[in-house]
Amino acid sequence: MAARGARSTATEARSDRIPRLYIRFRTFASAWASRVEVFRSGLRDLGYVEGENIAIEFRWAEDKYDQLPRLAAELISLKVDVLVTYGTPGTLVAKSATTTIPIVMVHSGDAVATGIVASLARPGGNLTGMTYFLPELTAKRIEMLKEVTPRISQVAIPVKPDNAFFSTGLQELQTPAKSLDVRLQRINIPGPSDFADAFATMAKGGVDAVVILEDAVFVSNARAIADLAVKQRLPSAGFTEYAEAGGLIGYGIDFLEMYRRAGGFVDKILKGAKPADIPVEQATKFVTVINIRTAKALGLEVPMTLLVRADEVIE
Repeated sequence: MAARGARSTATEARSDRIPRLYIRFRTFASAWASRVEVFRSGLRDLGYVEGENIAIEFRWAEDKYDQLPRLAAELISLKVDVLVTYGTPGTLVAKSATTTIPIVMVHSGDAVATGIVASLARPGGNLTGMTYFLPELTAKRIEMLKEVTPRISQVAIPVKPDNAFFSTGLQELQTPAKSLDVRLQRINIPGPSDFADAFATMAKGGVDAVVILEDAVFVSNARAIADLAVKQRLPSAGFTEYAEAGGLIGYGIDFLEMYRRAGGFVDKILKGAKPADIPVEQATKFVTVINIRTAKALGLEVPMTLLVRADEVIE
């Protein structure tokens, strides 16, 4: 996504045009509507009024990751003031596309491990933003699944092959999985048309449970995935929206809060700060959602020790 920023003193000194932001999303516009609105709201809170002192250009890859380089080149040619992206694939493409235009990543699975930034305190280059640690989140989801179904020993992790994060993330997950006495099975799922076959294969292959990660394609198809997990009698855990869409357990960061906070990074850059000098922030707010309806459909009883820790219980 690209945006044009407010006419602060720094902006007025440059020219009389309003700054432009570009925001590039890997998924469909409809799937990210709530996050886009929260981002806009965060900018409004900082005094940016779209069409008056800021302009925003959106581009949507519609789950086609191979389109990201083309979209990045297109936005760079527009001479935008800030690029706003999210997730590991989109952020890596933006980073390789330009070394001069400031980039704000709304979130990334592990910005240091994937080479997006040199360090959290001193990101370097032209990129800053927010990150979270997906291996820790995933381990927590497995732990919660074991609280509900203690006998699980083989957990499937669906993976979109062209998301670079999964290579490092799954490797880091092996140690906590071993401590939980769980074997992980990577399941490659290129796209939505492969969901049904993948879940049928999991069920036939002796998988006991499934953990869904924060790839954009999985987020935008959360309901379809949750329905397949129930159909195949597989307890599942994922991001919070996943449980709201019908998954058994949701545990993750508050993505809406991160989209709201992203406006602060944009504001600093438009006022003259360099991305290299703006520390990358870590997610601090985590949410647990338990779907009792799904538990009943699977014939499972969620222990009270887990229910009392939940921020939301869907009955």
